Amino acid sequence: MQFIHHRICQELIMKQLALCCLVGLGLFAVVLAEDAKNDATKKDRMLLEGTWQVVSMEINGDKSDPADARKISVINGADGIWSLRSEGQEVARGTNSLDGSKSPKTVDLVPLDGDKKGELYLGIYEINDKIRRLCFAPPLMARPTEFATQTGSQWILVTFERVKPK
Repeated sequence: MQFIHHRICQELIMKQLALCCLVGLGLFAVVLAEDAKNDATKKDRMLLEGTWQVVSMEINGDKSDPADARKISVINGADGIWSLRSEGQEVARGTNSLDGSKSPKTVDLVPLDGDKKGELYLGIYEINDKIRRLCFAPPLMARPTEFATQTGSQWILVTFERVKPK
């Protein structure tokens, strides 16, 4: 009888150890996934830092004049603060939150001043050393799912080139 009791206790301990291992592995996977998300976002944040010149812009399916688009630039800080400039003069500033682990990558933009202060613009982005694309929707609209605009979408698609420091 004592042998059976000892065997049952041993089995319970093994099951608990197995459960603890599974839980531990699950938590480890979550930590790894969070680390991968943080690494992708940190990498993109570093790529984003600097000055970017608009080279093309499309709003609601209509392409803007390239000369007008080139009057606009954005300066992005390492802290997520951005400054939108038209012909060198700041016209708006705000914050961005990136998630480089999603596909497509997502960005949330929030102006810090002006009549749109505090409103949330949901967008998607792609970035490399030289080119960046951003597609976003006006406040209270769903996040775009592709880098395109159509009449009635109200989405804004912007392509930027990095401005090389002088």
